[in-house]
Order: sequence, then C-alpha cells, then structure tokens
Amino acid sequence: MSHQKTVRVALAGGGAFGAKHAAALRRIDGVEVTAVVSGTPDSARKFAAEHGIGRGAATLDEVLAADDVDAVILATPTPLHAGQTIACLEAGKHVQVEIPLADSLADAEACLAAQQRTGLVAMAGHTRRFNPSHQWVRQRVLAGEYRIQQMDVQTYFLRRTNLNALGQPRSWTDHLLWHHAAHTVDLFAHQTGSPIVQAHAIQGPVHPELGIAMDMSIQLRAESGALCTLSLSFNNDGPFGTSFRYIGDTGTYLARYDDLFTGKDEPIDVSRVDVSTDGIELQDREFVAAIREGREPNASLAQVLPCYRTLDALEQQLTAATNP
Repeated sequence: MSHQKTVRVALAGGGAFGAKHAAALRRIDGVEVTAVVSGTPDSARKFAAEHGIGRGAATLDEVLAADDVDAVILATPTPLHAGQTIACLEAGKHVQVEIPLADSLADAEACLAAQQRTGLVAMAGHTRRFNPSHQWVRQRVLAGEYRIQQMDVQTYFLRRTNLNALGQPRSWTDHLLWHHAAHTVDLFAHQTGSPIVQAHAIQGPVHPELGIAMDMSIQLRAESGALCTLSLSFNNDGPFGTSFRYIGDTGTYLARYDDLFTGKDEPIDVSRVDVSTDGIELQDREFVAAIREGREPNASLAQVLPCYRTLDALEQQLTAATNP
C-alpha cells in the first residue's frame, strides 16, 4: 500500500471512547472513516451524523463484508474484544482493539494466532505507550540518562454503580485487573525495557451486585530490579483516572495522561515529544502508519501478550486466595 492511498477505517462502538477515536481520526491525513457500528442501528446513524462519518451500520458483520473498509477500530465492551478482533482479521481487515485485548489469556493468545495466520496489522490500545508524558520518560531511559527504580501508580474511579465514562448505564461490567491494571502492567515492562519476573496481587471484597472486587493492590518486579506498586479502586471519591510517579536515579516525574510534572509538581513541556499531545491520536497515527508501511506497530498483539500472561498469573493468585 502506497503512502498516498487513503486508509478507510470503520469504527465499532459509538460510546465515550468511540468519540475520542472519531475526533483523532479526523486529524490524520489520508484517513476516511467510512462506517460506524454501535449498540443499535439508530445510535449508529446518530453517531455517524454527529461525527461526520460516512454511514451508520447495523452490525459488525455488515462492516466486515464492506469493500470500502480496510481497517477496523474496536471500541466495544470488553467481553466482545477477542471474538471481534479475530473476526476482523479473518475478514481481511487490519484491526486496532481498545484495551484490554481480551479478558483471558487463552483469548489473547487466540487473537495473536489469528494475527500471525493472516499477517495483518493488529494492535491493542495500550495508550500509555503513546502519551507524550510517558514517551518523554522513555526517551530519557533509551538515551541512558535515566534508570527507573520504582513506578508508583494509582488508578482510581468512583464506580459503585455500573456507569460508563459519560455517566450512562453500562451493559457490561468493567474490571480492575483485566482492563485497568493492563495499562500499567504493560507500561512498566515497556518503560523499564525489562520483562516482569515477579508479580503479586491482593484484592478487597467482591461487590454483591457487580460481582467484582472494588479494590486491588499489585506489586511487580522487573528483571532490571525496578519495582512497580499499583493501587486500584472503584471506591475513590476524587478525580477519575490514573497518576504515575516515576522514581529514578536522576529524578522523579509525575505523569497524568498526556501531562508531565517533576516530583515537585513543576510542569514539564512535552509539546515537542511527538506530532500531537493527544495519546489517542498518536495511537491511531501509529495504526495508520503501520498499515501504510506494512510493518509491525508499537503495541502490536505480539508486544502486549506478555502483559496478559502476567494478568493471568495474577488472576490465578487472586482466585486461589479467594477459594483456598
């Protein structure tokens, strides 16, 4: 595929994250969003009209059969990710799937097998690899100017009822381990450039209605000796999201999504780290570039699979502790 050819993308999922991708794709040259599929044909049509997308489609199958679709971005409920990823690849479409790739190791491995069978571009939405804040730290590490000694991470939400990022009722239950911890587990190995060799998790009580633990604590050690301490909660009454403290040999840095600060909370200018300061846009740019250049993308399924192996090991620990 030449650099000039338009990459025609379909979007699956007209929710909070679908809207972020729609906005990001509009800022990328040579990309056309030809279709969107959502929970209902009506919501798909409404989303298409709002975001200037060619058409609303009734089902993912309709999109996969379309000849004006080269690639699909999946921003659908977590339980659908693995099956839809495989369906896209088998239909000959490049695919980017929002985090998490799957909610089990077996499903994640099946996705990678489908990618290897088809040779298509398949990447997971591990956005932290793309946020300028984390890229800035990584550039210091790669230059030999910084060695991470510990990452201290807090992922906090108030989600005692099942609502999405827009405050609307959710048809599925989010998960601290397979979704939210996946960001940090992958980022820790990526940033230290060192595989995770030790992982431990404990969790609080399971919520009687939601059926998931609302609090979790995870400890990781990389082969390099670096540590990661990750606290996750759906009970936190405060700002939503994740903050990362990098403690290293030549400095301490605080990352909050795309923004970066020193350990003393002084802002660091990350505007020149990449072509945009929006992590989602940078992630989508990488997806499009990998398709155009016929290469493996950053956050390819092969690159993120070790993260899901670690999550699987942590889940086994938690299950054993809950059912001794």
